[in-house]
Amino acid sequence: MNPYAKPRNTRIAAMISSGFLAAAFGGAALAANPCAPKNPCAAKAANPCAAKNPCAAGAKIDPKQVLRPVGYKPYKGNKADLIAEGERLSKDAKLSTNGLACMTCHQANGAYQATFAKSYPHPVQMAQDIGIKKINLDEMIQLCMLKPMASKPLVWNSKELASLVAYFGEVQKGYKPVAAMANPCAAKNPCAAKKM
Repeated sequence: MNPYAKPRNTRIAAMISSGFLAAAFGGAALAANPCAPKNPCAAKAANPCAAKNPCAAGAKIDPKQVLRPVGYKPYKGNKADLIAEGERLSKDAKLSTNGLACMTCHQANGAYQATFAKSYPHPVQMAQDIGIKKINLDEMIQLCMLKPMASKPLVWNSKELASLVAYFGEVQKGYKPVAAMANPCAAKNPCAAKKM
């Protein structure tokens, strides 16, 4: 049997797929149409906006892990040094077990509630979720260590805790609540059915 006796359409299809005809005709005529619209409903990579909220209710947290212990005396040190160290620690993902750092949530004053502008202790939803009506800043840091950062509380009289308290206390002084920005993840689904 003659191998070249394939039907003409089959030979042309083979030449197109091999690029032979595209090369023969300068490539332009048979190249993929760059103007063809992409299908917005086609399968895509995982939606980064669908990630679970690390601050949402999850594993049960004992409020005793968050509340100041009896006889607690915070670490004392030079305020400027503590603030600088706290800023450094706020970017350190090694404090967590899940790759988060304080600044993962709080970059550019993100994820603070309007109550952050009020002096501590004050109500915070994350604390209320575990039964604490009002929380101090050091306790809030311990809660963040447990919940979003999935780690252990810091040692109460440690330089690390004192540094984070000093840094976030300084951030709080300049914090001005602003209207919530539109959530880019809440955009309408282009694949949703439209009303006629």
